Amino acid sequence: MVSFDTVSHDHLIRFLEERIGDKRVLRVIRKWLKAGVVKDGILAATEIGTPQGSVISPLLSNLYLHHVFDTWAHEWRQVAGRGRMIVVRYADDTVCGFEREADARAFLEELKARMEQYGLALHPEKTRLIEFGRHAAENRAQRGLSKPETFTFLGFTHICGRSRGGKFLLVRKSRRDRMRNKLQEIKTQLRRRINDSIPEQGRWLASVVRGYFAYHAVPGNSPVLKAFRYHIVVMWQRLLKRRSQRTTINWESGAMTRLAGQWLPMPRVLHPWPNQRFAVKHPR
Repeated sequence: MVSFDTVSHDHLIRFLEERIGDKRVLRVIRKWLKAGVVKDGILAATEIGTPQGSVISPLLSNLYLHHVFDTWAHEWRQVAGRGRMIVVRYADDTVCGFEREADARAFLEELKARMEQYGLALHPEKTRLIEFGRHAAENRAQRGLSKPETFTFLGFTHICGRSRGGKFLLVRKSRRDRMRNKLQEIKTQLRRRINDSIPEQGRWLASVVRGYFAYHAVPGNSPVLKAFRYHIVVMWQRLLKRRSQRTTINWESGAMTRLAGQWLPMPRVLHPWPNQRFAVKHPR
């Protein structure tokens, strides 16, 4: 995680010039960068940083990181790396995996210097080295340490797990805080629909549940999917009871279960295991 409040405009424009030949487009971007920000009613000039909150900020930040991080990491892997290495970056969130601990420590130190060179800084609380992977649990147990640490990335907590056969298994679970926030958001929106008909509420809730499953329905995450759907059903039943104290839609009669079964999709895994997806894209 990095901050883009200190991005160098000179470096950014130089990166843009490598991709954009139209001087008029570059001139517009320069004006965008120096448009300034209004704070407490006062316009302040911006000599560094990208315009946070603007539509172009994610694009400029991603391009900046491509030159500052992506290309450099690729070269570092070829020149300085001694073992296997993998890098996954989405916007300003990055996870790097190393076969050798020495590579990980060397990469982190050089990355800090690289970021400082281009006016960026790693997040002090979210940047850390952990022992993770196929042999992490066994190695830590031999040293008398506890289970391997977990890490969060793109809304999932990644855990070193075991399959039923005892083999290493990467377990991904949706972050609890993110799910709580999502449920609270749905609850607020559902209250605004208290006077809608049951079919209208059902169609809307079905779209919400399908949207959540479309991203979170990864292997190993079924308990979270079931919990999410359960909370939606409970939320819906309470809303119907609040709307009419004489409603016959309740748990005792089984009416609520039938109503949920009619409108809300059941939890099921929609995405393959990572190794299956890799095999499809990179056949051996």
